[in-house]
Amino acid sequence: MTLYRVMAGEGVAWITGASSGIGRELTLQMARRGYTVAATARGEDKLQSLADGTEGMNGSIHPFACDVTDREAMAELVDRIESEVGPIRLAVFNAGNYFPTHGEAMKIENFVKTYQINVFGVLNGLVPLIERMKAAGRGQVVLVGSVSGYSGLPAASAYGASKAALTHMAESLLFDFEKMNIRIQIVNPGFIDTPLTEKNDFAMPALMPVEKAVDQMIAGIEGGGFEITFPRRFTYTLKFLRMLPHPVYFWLMKRMTGWHKRQLDFRDTTPAAQTRTG
Repeated sequence: MTLYRVMAGEGVAWITGASSGIGRELTLQMARRGYTVAATARGEDKLQSLADGTEGMNGSIHPFACDVTDREAMAELVDRIESEVGPIRLAVFNAGNYFPTHGEAMKIENFVKTYQINVFGVLNGLVPLIERMKAAGRGQVVLVGSVSGYSGLPAASAYGASKAALTHMAESLLFDFEKMNIRIQIVNPGFIDTPLTEKNDFAMPALMPVEKAVDQMIAGIEGGGFEITFPRRFTYTLKFLRMLPHPVYFWLMKRMTGWHKRQLDFRDTTPAAQTRTG
């Protein structure tokens, strides 16, 4: 049996994190290609502006505001989309956030917020959706990870760990999903020019325009294998680097990102220290 792959005009494509960056561009491009898109994000106004701009497109965009960290609301949302628009045949779990996390100023909140959005925000939609796809006997799931999940990158201890978790999750789920005729893929982009990467305070090699990135993403969804990664000249370099001995990897990465020139502030900024010096 050939494993299911979605086609434009067949069911609904559900995209989370649709109001900005990769998610917004993906929503627009898929609607232009004839897909019926259910777009989810927290900002209702931004979603509505997307839906209002579909004139002349082959497909359509239907806004469904929801916070991916709300487990009950996400389960209810799956029901709403299927009852109001149609069966979800493709789900792209794109919603995510990046909180720069530096070793000299670690905050537990950064890790908690990152995992709540990037990991549990996926599971809150994936778990109820799989029940629907299992009953239908077909479906396609795309998790949006990052090359930061390949190996450690500066300021990405929380973000990179969350994206590594998605890759591991997708690899593990594949064994059972394929038996249910559900295709699962992981997207591992390099640096893409979006509001998320504007938070980075280091060099970003091979920074890619979001329009070009989404072109490659859709090509992978419609015809690619398990992993979709771009730009390959950069992401395949990282794949190679992670195979090197750690001392060599760290030396190269410090220079590629300019991190060897960064000066740290070693002042104690904890509340207790501020009380002592206040």
